[in-house]
Amino acid sequence: MHNIFLIGLSGSGKSTVGRILAQLLDRPFFNIDELIEQECGERISTLFARYGEEYFRSCESRLLAQVAQTEENAVIATGGGSITKAENRSLIRSRGVVVYLLVDPETALERLNQQHLEKLAQQEVPEIRPLLASPDPLKSLQELLQDRSTWYEEAHFTCSTRNKSAERIAQEIIAMFISSGELVADPHILHVRRIHVDGGYNTVVDWGGIGRIAQNLKLLGLPRRVFLITDSNIRGLYASMVSGTLQSYGFEPLLYTVPAGEASKSQDQLYALYDWFIEQRAERGEAILALGGGMVGDLAGYAAATYLRGVPLIQIPTSLLAQVDAAIGGKTGINHTRGKNLIGAFYHPRLVLVDPAALLTLPVRERTEGWAEVVKYGIILDTNLFAQLEEYAETLREFTHPPASLLCQIVTRCIALKAAIIEEDEHEHGRRIILNYGHTVAHALENVAGYGELLHGEAVSLGMVVAGMIAQQAGIFPEAELMRQNKLLKALGLPITYTGSVSVRDILSAMQMDKKVTGKQVRWVMPRHLGDVTVTAMPDDLIESVITAFFTEKRP
Repeated sequence: MHNIFLIGLSGSGKSTVGRILAQLLDRPFFNIDELIEQECGERISTLFARYGEEYFRSCESRLLAQVAQTEENAVIATGGGSITKAENRSLIRSRGVVVYLLVDPETALERLNQQHLEKLAQQEVPEIRPLLASPDPLKSLQELLQDRSTWYEEAHFTCSTRNKSAERIAQEIIAMFISSGELVADPHILHVRRIHVDGGYNTVVDWGGIGRIAQNLKLLGLPRRVFLITDSNIRGLYASMVSGTLQSYGFEPLLYTVPAGEASKSQDQLYALYDWFIEQRAERGEAILALGGGMVGDLAGYAAATYLRGVPLIQIPTSLLAQVDAAIGGKTGINHTRGKNLIGAFYHPRLVLVDPAALLTLPVRERTEGWAEVVKYGIILDTNLFAQLEEYAETLREFTHPPASLLCQIVTRCIALKAAIIEEDEHEHGRRIILNYGHTVAHALENVAGYGELLHGEAVSLGMVVAGMIAQQAGIFPEAELMRQNKLLKALGLPITYTGSVSVRDILSAMQMDKKVTGKQVRWVMPRHLGDVTVTAMPDDLIESVITAFFTEKRP
């Protein structure tokens, strides 16, 4: 992808969205209006009043051409009227991707007035935009939109901004780029790890790869009809454009949406999926595509494993947690009222397509929870990964200019670590159990608190803190290393103390439903050092003591 040009009415959010977009994509940002003011030493309103609109448009065109022709990978917020000149429209289309920020005049005026009031509140002298100085600003905006709408609609992409935050708009624009195949890292980042179980299948890490899903499916020789399963959050970001891409390659996608959230990993939603498959007369060779986070992958995966005794499954994880963990290894399933993931099957996909660029479109909380599973790998297997997370914790937490290469490297490393474990112990009879570090308490807490109260990664973070405390008090995990674990979790924005209210007895009872229970005794994944864990039973009195203290003591 080359330059990104944002066009739209004043008040559409070009400057604010542009800065966020540039930050997420690690690109320079240019605001043409600001460049004009810097060069001329005057505010735009003054330039209009002193020299007239024609002079201003001439400056605008000259600076737009200068930036467009000298920059290769910038985000550029154009002036609202720059597209009135044919040469400007031709220039921006030839030098990059044009995104129209669609806003209705009423919303645009409301935003402009709000900006004016905010500057007054900050005791700044606000600029009186030429538009707001008109006798009827709303009418002026309505007329401008009517005059320019044909030109605006020539954009490569259109993003509605109504009732959306600037952050959400930027995320939707990135999702459009990903879905259309426009977003490619420079140089192109592509990692393929074949997992040698059940005939073998590839995990493909491809920055912007969601937009290339159709090409990957073609290589599998699947029938034309595919069943695209997603959730209510992801649908608005990707479903439409992914469906369009699939259609352009000769596929016939049928879309099904489940409500977002862990509560959808239920028997009710599973049977609703079965009903839909039956209504569509889904056949054994037709693939299910799971587009979403861990919940979607688990639910759609279990449906694929059980409908007609098994149909092809493609995992397209969009959350960090799913990319590094849930979509890798063939675990599928739903929750039961008595415990998490109690009903399920090992069922491997035909392909896992991991697109780390999708992380740029995640809400902060959903992105942050995923770091818990990444930290887990560092604790149980890889001290180098742990050290890398420590080094880049601030960048990863704040997501300030997150380098594509760093995100792909971390995701790829986690997949490689898990793949090696799976190849050694596919069905979790031995070494694969260590991947459950922190999950004994986490699953119990999720069940007792209610699914959705805590995100899975948040519960895993707390579970690792508890497991580390048990190991430390048992004398097998050095206190300094426990502190190092907890410091990293906190640095990545994860919880290390519990502020809710759950019954200790309920937690202890729920733990007895843990899948690692053998002979009615929980087997714990206990750290001995960073990068080294063991699986063992622990004394009941120690477990109860630590859990009681952790869930009843309120820490600042």
